Amino acid sequence: MSTTDLLTNLRPQVSGDLRSDLYTRTLYSTDASLYQVMPTAVLIPKHVDDIQAAVTIAAQFKAPLLPRAGGSSLAGQAVNTALVIDTSRYLDQLLELNVEERWVRVQPGIVLDTLNEALRAHGFQFGPDPASSNRACLGGIVSNNSTGSHSILYGMTADHVIGLEVILSDGRRVQVGPLTPEQLAWRTQAPGREGEVYRTLTGMIGLPIDLATIRQGTPRHWRRCGGYNLARFVHDGTIDHFLPQDTRFNLANLLCGAEGTLGVITELKLRVVPRPKRTALVVIEFPTLLSSLEAVPAILEAAPSAVELIDDLSLSMARQHPAYNRLLRTFASGEPFCLLAIEFYGDNEAELRAKCEKLMADLPRHGLRTGPMSALIDPARQTAVWNLRKAGLGLLMSVRSEWKPIPFIEDTAVPPEHLATYIPKIEAFCAGLGTRMTYYAHASAGCLHIRPLLNIKLAPEVEKMKEIGTFVAELLGDYGGALSSEHGDGRARSWLNERFYGPELYALFKRVKWAFDPDNLFNPGNIVDAPPVDQDLRYPPGYHTDPIATRLHFAEGIAHEIEMCNGAAVCRKLNSGAMCPSFMATREEEHATRGRANLLRAALSGTIPAAELTSSRMYAALELCVACKACKNECPSAVDMAKLKTEFLAQYYDKHERPLRDTLFIHFDALSRLGSGWRAPIANWLMSRTVVHDVLERTLGIKAERSLPRFARRPFSLGTQRATALNTDEPTLAPASPPATPSQKRIAWQPTVVLFADTYNTYSSPHVIEAACAVLTAAGYRVVAPKVTDAGRPALSKGLVDLARSRAQAVVDALEPHVRMGRAVVFLEPSDWSAIVDDYGSLLPDDSRVSEVARYSYTFEQFMVRAIARGEWVAQFRAEPGALLLHTHCHQKALGAAADSQKALELAGYRVSTIDTACCGMAGAFGYEQEHYAVSLQMAELRLLPAVRAMQAQALIVAPGVSCRQQIAHGAQRAALHPAEAVHMALL
Repeated sequence: MSTTDLLTNLRPQVSGDLRSDLYTRTLYSTDASLYQVMPTAVLIPKHVDDIQAAVTIAAQFKAPLLPRAGGSSLAGQAVNTALVIDTSRYLDQLLELNVEERWVRVQPGIVLDTLNEALRAHGFQFGPDPASSNRACLGGIVSNNSTGSHSILYGMTADHVIGLEVILSDGRRVQVGPLTPEQLAWRTQAPGREGEVYRTLTGMIGLPIDLATIRQGTPRHWRRCGGYNLARFVHDGTIDHFLPQDTRFNLANLLCGAEGTLGVITELKLRVVPRPKRTALVVIEFPTLLSSLEAVPAILEAAPSAVELIDDLSLSMARQHPAYNRLLRTFASGEPFCLLAIEFYGDNEAELRAKCEKLMADLPRHGLRTGPMSALIDPARQTAVWNLRKAGLGLLMSVRSEWKPIPFIEDTAVPPEHLATYIPKIEAFCAGLGTRMTYYAHASAGCLHIRPLLNIKLAPEVEKMKEIGTFVAELLGDYGGALSSEHGDGRARSWLNERFYGPELYALFKRVKWAFDPDNLFNPGNIVDAPPVDQDLRYPPGYHTDPIATRLHFAEGIAHEIEMCNGAAVCRKLNSGAMCPSFMATREEEHATRGRANLLRAALSGTIPAAELTSSRMYAALELCVACKACKNECPSAVDMAKLKTEFLAQYYDKHERPLRDTLFIHFDALSRLGSGWRAPIANWLMSRTVVHDVLERTLGIKAERSLPRFARRPFSLGTQRATALNTDEPTLAPASPPATPSQKRIAWQPTVVLFADTYNTYSSPHVIEAACAVLTAAGYRVVAPKVTDAGRPALSKGLVDLARSRAQAVVDALEPHVRMGRAVVFLEPSDWSAIVDDYGSLLPDDSRVSEVARYSYTFEQFMVRAIARGEWVAQFRAEPGALLLHTHCHQKALGAAADSQKALELAGYRVSTIDTACCGMAGAFGYEQEHYAVSLQMAELRLLPAVRAMQAQALIVAPGVSCRQQIAHGAQRAALHPAEAVHMALL
């Protein structure tokens, strides 16, 4: 087959994007598994007709095809040497909802959480709930026959599939669903591949010897998704299906779980279930893993809706991750080895409390070894548990070691009563190999995601992987267990299928594959005829990266930082959180954190030429990263793409000419000094002229539609009264003994705080600093400020690392004498605060003062919340200031300070609604740049600007970041306040 001929013939037939460049192929060469396989090309279809054309023409050229959606597969079934068909970009619609009959019709690219959000208003949801629901698409969920935490209620995805539209290997588009005997007989006479499929399947299940083979080879445990789903055609009680089955012949039962090896799914008709009215959780802490497993059968007697395990390594990693440690502290009272989270459904709080209390009272009577037990009725506390549980995989993969928890036996399941004997046998075998294990997931259904810690860059460790896989496949037979129970076979397990299912049932699987796909074009090598498990590993033995001298400090090297990305694709979520705003706006894989990390790793490791590391094409992949730092928080592996982008830009501009525009932004501090004061009227008049805007757009690429910052006629005055506590020239911003006001009491001694008067607020918005000074003074503080106003953020954002380092040095020099005296440093601009607490360590790794300055640095809201908690705050607030809409800065979200913004405003008396937003899109200079203007507004329109427009005119809009306030003013024509201004307005 010639790829060129395939693409030449296909391109005129499709309206979608057909790409064969090296970058696109690299982006689609990985998923969330161990594997990397370069596709031949990628089709992003706009219509189903595009897919049909691709299948038809591929059949002519005998070209392999791989249907794919979010690429979150853990077993490697979403990578192949094939034409990848990505349905996640355009084929993502909810086509029909029938509330009375409780079903939906959807396209394969719709994300599960998106579907559930649409169903929420009608009181329904899709039953199976894989942990990847915020980025996994229904096409992939059905193709894997996925399930999730609530499988003991809802079974497998196959239990909820009514019908499918599928394109078969001859290009024919067919509808499959439940058939009467008469309809089935008619289908066996259909022409082409459709008739062949029906004749083969009806002949197979009608033959006693084949039926006996299916019964004998099918795992006894109902939680199974491996092989082909022939057991779904057996309804005589000899095979457990867990939930009642429609006994009519339905080819959808076979396509569900087929991993794209039998056809391309283009439409799905799915059952939906009522949403639970109320839920509660019981969290039980355990001293050992075995004690938790021994408790599962007794827990199941209480009829919970879910029982989830979080093991010791997951808990340990959570404690090291600031965001997840905060979640853990909301529900764990001790330091357990592991814990079980047991969920109950109910109609009301009283019913739920009774269920929780009964379970907690009954368990000790079984003689089980348990630690503290907590009943969680509050939805927010329950959400914390589920968020931590869903982050389990990423947390495990964030182990900063070459020995990672590797997915290849993670999908096994046994009846829950066997867990306490099954798991110790695997532990003992792995211990004999010198291998540690970790676990998480669905104890309720006997599915513990078991992950041995291996370094597959070493050949002996790869051999261990094979030994463990073989041992477990054989051990499962003793317990009637399933080799795959929700993640599918893929490359990780297909190699074991003949051994596990037996040669007779495996032969039937091959007959199924031939009936659908005689030329072996659909996702070849999965389920049957698999390559060796160690073929096409992403990090094979001998893998290495080219060393590069970095400008920033990377403790374990830049390659290790990039390799922390395991492909889980949390950065592809669309409707919640802050990561990744550029992907949310463009829906392009290269604009997700995963995509950028994969491209950087490819250049370092030789998958693409090393010269590409500083190429213009690589720049295009990274340029839409707005350095929001959300990946550092929301990526469970804490991939720091903002830092990586800074390093990339530093390397890139060693080889490319830097735009003159960058100089303007980088030196905004000096320009502000020059343009403010008596020159401000002239500067502002010039900057308001249309002709000036047009000239700036033509010459510098600064978007003409953007309003330029106005300089203050009276910039914030640093005053003349000097601080006497230090031998410095730093001024006192508030008198030592201010006049008493109704909101404060006179005190003999006032603690001193240092207010960092940043560039923008000093020279363009001095009223913000004035408000902050007034609040801090009213609260009983003496306020001083350093003269330095630039924390280096503009230089960092443009990759001028040396300049940023000198700015950082100046800031540390100015602040260290204060913090040595125990003075808090208060920041109004979150991006300046984040520079100190997060970025300076990479700029000044050998300066011990950096950590001390960071320890005493707070956002305005952080400082206020802590001061009130310590009882130091003497200011009082009006009883009812009113309603307020809050948009917190990305860096506050990323570094754990967002909750303090809401808390501070609530302490001031406001009724605060916080928007769940990604980056506003302005991101300093980014939103001013002509080529980024449109996507900047796209980011804002995701959630921020619609929420602002929906607020009543009299409601206050608050945003700590100056860029956020600029974007709100530009996109929604609403003035937003800094929190200090809102707090000042609320003073009594």
